[in-house]
Amino acid sequence: MSTTLAQVVVLSAPWTEPVRVAAGLDDDDGVLILLSDGGPGGRWSHIGAEPDRRWMGAVEDAASFAALRNEAFGPGTVGLAAYDAGARAATGPRERVWPDLMLARYPTLLTFDHHDRQVRAVGRGETPQAAQAAARRALAWLHQATPLHTPPAPAETFQAEAPPQAYLDAVTDVVARIGAGELFQANVARAWSGVLTPEGRPLDVFLRLQTRRAAPFGAYWRLGDRALVSNSPELFLAFDARTRRVATRPIKGTRARAADPDDDAALAADLVASAKDRAENLMIVDLMRNDLSRVCTPGSVRVEQLFGVESHPTVHHLVSTVTGAAGVGVGAADLLEATFPPGSITGAPKHQAMKVIAAHEPPRGPWCGALFLIEADGGLTASVLIRTAGFERVGDRWRFRTLAGAGVVADSDPEAELLETEAKISAMREALVGQQPVQGMTSTVRGRR
Repeated sequence: MSTTLAQVVVLSAPWTEPVRVAAGLDDDDGVLILLSDGGPGGRWSHIGAEPDRRWMGAVEDAASFAALRNEAFGPGTVGLAAYDAGARAATGPRERVWPDLMLARYPTLLTFDHHDRQVRAVGRGETPQAAQAAARRALAWLHQATPLHTPPAPAETFQAEAPPQAYLDAVTDVVARIGAGELFQANVARAWSGVLTPEGRPLDVFLRLQTRRAAPFGAYWRLGDRALVSNSPELFLAFDARTRRVATRPIKGTRARAADPDDDAALAADLVASAKDRAENLMIVDLMRNDLSRVCTPGSVRVEQLFGVESHPTVHHLVSTVTGAAGVGVGAADLLEATFPPGSITGAPKHQAMKVIAAHEPPRGPWCGALFLIEADGGLTASVLIRTAGFERVGDRWRFRTLAGAGVVADSDPEAELLETEAKISAMREALVGQQPVQGMTSTVRGRR
């Protein structure tokens, strides 16, 4: 087979909700599901299977996406960059708990445009006949669509890897380091892990999230004995290869939602008015402006929106938008190398923040890395892998690990940051084990809940 698939066939089909197509798929090796909630920040969904090329392993150095420059991985390529691959420049060698970079090329894709309510089956091949056959295979997946029924909670266990006090101590230490002038902000996380029941599947976790908590960048991806489930609301990078526009939308600032509408509105207003959260957001906006300036035309980087509020099923977020015009010759690999890992989940200055994070956390793996799609014209869409769990099959069981973090700044209150991690992990916890009381919280935090 040649390294490129030059022939492309696109077939149109009536609108079908992509989540129904996802629910009807067999959970085979190579299945890819990228589902948006159809809101303003999530126009496109994609479903794929049967990748014809794969690459998995360590990157050449801490910020190299050289494999993406291989002509074998062009349009239709999906990739996952683990957080630790980008952090290693600051942390030095650490245990690899997940491949640095995973790539797979999909000659067969379904693409759903939620805004125009259109479905396209995209087939690529060496010949027109091969491309036509690939597109028709994609169309066949639409006939398997089925109503989405919530699977039972698939996790047998869900345990914090450290007691809440360890996180309180970590936040206290980071606040002290900030006071000493070592850094301005660090995103410090907690981890939970466990095992699924013998019949439990990572896909069940994804489908449970889709029933009530769909996000702009929901994702399920299985390659071999590894699987990823993400319910991320955060865009890392969007690159339009035709207009050269690059955008990033860092999230910093969170409030848990309330059932009462008046209380919920008050929480959103409190988030917008919070000097602490605005300062936290602004620091990351400045960091992302600096990162984008490395690969954008001088003078083109600007802040299009500052301190916008986005509301999701369990939380309100403070979100800003930074844009720029990519320089001549700049492509997806260059953009990722200049900006990875995302500033919103490291801190400022980025290099020092990653060192501080490593002092308090074991390697993160896929969490807070990036999942990305190389588009037909060389464009790029990449999400930040928050609200994400990584799965590995050991024997006949799937084991998982998931994390939630909070941005720590000079005036952070440790118990408030602990509470924020509980709000952020709540949707993933419910998807894994169902509604259960939170164990191990301090009495003060319980009272504030």
